[in-house]
Amino acid sequence: MKTVVVGATGNAGTSLVRRLAAEPEVTEVLGLARRLPDWRPPGVRWAAADVQPGATALEAHFEGAGAVVHLAWKFQPARDPVATWRTNVLGSLRVFEAAAAAGVPVLVHASSVGAYAPGPPDGRPVDETWPTHGWPGAAYTREKAYLERCLDAFEAAHPEIRVVRMRPAFLFKEVAAAEQRRIFAGPLLPGRLVRPGLVPAVPDLPGLRFQALHTDDAAAAYAAAVLRPVRGAFNLAADPVVDTGTLARLLHARPLRLPQGAVRAALAAAWHLRLVPADPCLYDAVLRLPLLDTARARDELGWRPRHTATEALAAFLRGLRDGAGLPTPPLHPDATGAYGPPDGFAAHGPPEDPGSTPAGRAGARTPPGQPA
Repeated sequence: MKTVVVGATGNAGTSLVRRLAAEPEVTEVLGLARRLPDWRPPGVRWAAADVQPGATALEAHFEGAGAVVHLAWKFQPARDPVATWRTNVLGSLRVFEAAAAAGVPVLVHASSVGAYAPGPPDGRPVDETWPTHGWPGAAYTREKAYLERCLDAFEAAHPEIRVVRMRPAFLFKEVAAAEQRRIFAGPLLPGRLVRPGLVPAVPDLPGLRFQALHTDDAAAAYAAAVLRPVRGAFNLAADPVVDTGTLARLLHARPLRLPQGAVRAALAAAWHLRLVPADPCLYDAVLRLPLLDTARARDELGWRPRHTATEALAAFLRGLRDGAGLPTPPLHPDATGAYGPPDGFAAHGPPEDPGSTPAGRAGARTPPGQPA
């Protein structure tokens, strides 16, 4: 089966193309990205493509594919919601329509925990039937929720296509740490100083609880969704639930109780001063995310995460300290290198990942004139 991964050079994409290439049922893996990487994992072929309106048609890339997995997502520029809407919403619609036009029988879409409405007051985990209204204040959650409605209409119009929606918690791996720091924290988070014992305190915010997952484990679930005859939505998360105590133990720091209002005001001030790249409205959304019940993924996909949430966070912290990365535009650790600014393809590895070695971190630069 030929499988096309749209947005294949980011956090989720780099894990997924390697996972798919190792599956006996997958005969070809085609990774699409706006800028071609120097990274060449075995069994993966690359092609340049842009999902934005007005770009080259996608149908030719999808011809003969047994499945399309749509991961492309742009977090930045957060100060220009029209730009992210064009890529994330209008670009996703182009992918959906091209898959239908090319006769692709399986479409797997990277949704998110962010698509869900705020969780129940008692904090119980929610299953896939929980409303997907998102949090209207943040562009990310607004766009993810809107695409859920678009997929509702797409499924009604194309019942012959098996549509799967993956709704993972926060995805972390070592070689994606530099990209995530650039997208969400900017220069105020010095990665090499984020090590146990050097961070004196971790803000203890009332209500801060979230779930995490190693990206390689998310890739395993995506691959299962491609190959198994399933439809609908799947929650993905690992245990334990992460709170301030979890973060404090990882960093050998002490929790420091702070009021939410003061933290929100500080983030807003930093945002307006252009000291941080992430809109404080995203902070509002994170505090309202529900916890996920993952029973359906375990039962129907046969999926079990190999890493705990704590291990996924520890990999992220290692990546920050070590400057880990891969020679792809989003994951290259040198944001000022020849690749230039990251392209924002998210959705969004463990120590043996080649990008966690010194050679992998150094990477190769794109030669002049090559698409990037």
